Amino acid sequence: METSLNSGWTFLNQIDFPSEMAPYLVPGESPVASFKTVRDTATFTNRRLIVRDAQGLRGKKIETYSIPYSSISMWSTENAGTLDVNAEIQLWTRAGTVKINVGRNIDVQALDQLISRSVLG
Repeated sequence: METSLNSGWTFLNQIDFPSEMAPYLVPGESPVASFKTVRDTATFTNRRLIVRDAQGLRGKKIETYSIPYSSISMWSTENAGTLDVNAEIQLWTRAGTVKINVGRNIDVQALDQLISRSVLG
């Protein structure tokens, strides 16, 4: 049975590692790339993808998703076409599928390389 973990995240642009993500890291884990999402941030580390999603009117309710690279069995990337607003990454994990929309100013091929290096070792 396959589930969808989310209705889709959108990575708007690449940012410096945000300090509010530091408490989520474990010893030996380091950030590789961080992105601004619609409401919060996402960080690829050397071990997993962490998405911090602020919810509610004031954003005080925080939901955090952690996807270890070891749980990713397949992924696809799709470049934005001439009329498309976003590129797209889809991850198939043990828990289900994850769809990530990628803003035009983010290099989707670089993200594909990051995922490849992380999953394949």
